[in-house]
Amino acid sequence: MNPKQIYVTKMSGEKALFDEEKLRNSLKRSRTEDDIIDKVIEKVKTELRDSISTKEIYRMAFAQLRKNSSHSAARYKLKQSILELGPTGFPFEEYISELLKFKNYRTEVGNIVNGHCVSHEIDIIAERDNRYILLECKFHSDQRRFCDVKVPLYIHSRFKDVEQELKKKSGHKDTIFIGGLVTNTRFSSDALKYGLCMGMYLLSWDYPAGKSLKSLIDQSGLHPLTSLLTLSKFEKQQLLDKGIILCKNLIGKEKVLKEIQISEQRIGKIISEVENLCNRLTE
Repeated sequence: MNPKQIYVTKMSGEKALFDEEKLRNSLKRSRTEDDIIDKVIEKVKTELRDSISTKEIYRMAFAQLRKNSSHSAARYKLKQSILELGPTGFPFEEYISELLKFKNYRTEVGNIVNGHCVSHEIDIIAERDNRYILLECKFHSDQRRFCDVKVPLYIHSRFKDVEQELKKKSGHKDTIFIGGLVTNTRFSSDALKYGLCMGMYLLSWDYPAGKSLKSLIDQSGLHPLTSLLTLSKFEKQQLLDKGIILCKNLIGKEKVLKEIQISEQRIGKIISEVENLCNRLTE
C-alpha cells in the first residue's frame, strides 16, 4: 500500500494521512544521524496499515532506533520518560525543580506556606532576582489527559491567598509575586487563556513555543533517570524512591546500584549508557 494513502489514528481518535516528514522531524529532534533516520522510516513504511495508531508508529520507530542508536532512542522516548516519573507527582516536582535551577532559580520543594485565610502546600517556590514564583505541578501519567480551566482557576485562588500574606513580610517591597502552573501534558485553550489573562507562569510539554518543557529539557540536557534503556521499570522506581531523579545523578553512584541488587556486569553497562548519554547531550 502506498504510504501516502494510509490514514493513521491520532491519540484523540481523529484520522489523518500518514506524514513521513512529521516522523522524520521527530527523529531529527532526537539528534539521530540521517542515515539511521532513513533506515527507521523505511522499516516503518513496510509495516504501515490503514488506521494504524500513532502510538504504534512510535513503538515501531523506537524499536528500530534502539537497534541502531541507543543514545538517540533515549532522547526519542523523552515524552514517555516523563510519563514514567509517576505514579505519584513528587519525582516530577523534583525534576521541574532541577530544570528551574538550570535557569538560575533558587528552589524549594513541598513547603507549607501560610495564606491570609488558610495554609497551603506549595509544590515549588522558585526565586530569581526580584521574582518569587509559587508553582503547582500537575503530573499526568496518561498523555491524553490535560489541564482544563478549572486547574488554573483553583491555583490562582490559592496563590492570591498566599500572596496577600507574603506581602506583609519585610524584605518583599520590590518583589514580584507570580502564581504558576506546570504540567507534563498540555493546557486546554481556556486554561491557557485564563492563565495568561491572570499573569500566571505557564509551562507545559509544548508551551510556550521555544521555551516549553520539551525545549527546556533539550537546552539543559537534564534527562530524567527514566530515559535509561538499561534499567527495568522496577529498578527505575527503586532509584526514584531513593531520590535519584536525573540520569547524571548515577555517575559515581555505583554503590546505589549495588544496593538494589544489580550485578557488576550490568552496573558497567548502565554507567556506560549514562556517560554516553550525558556526553551526547553536551555536544
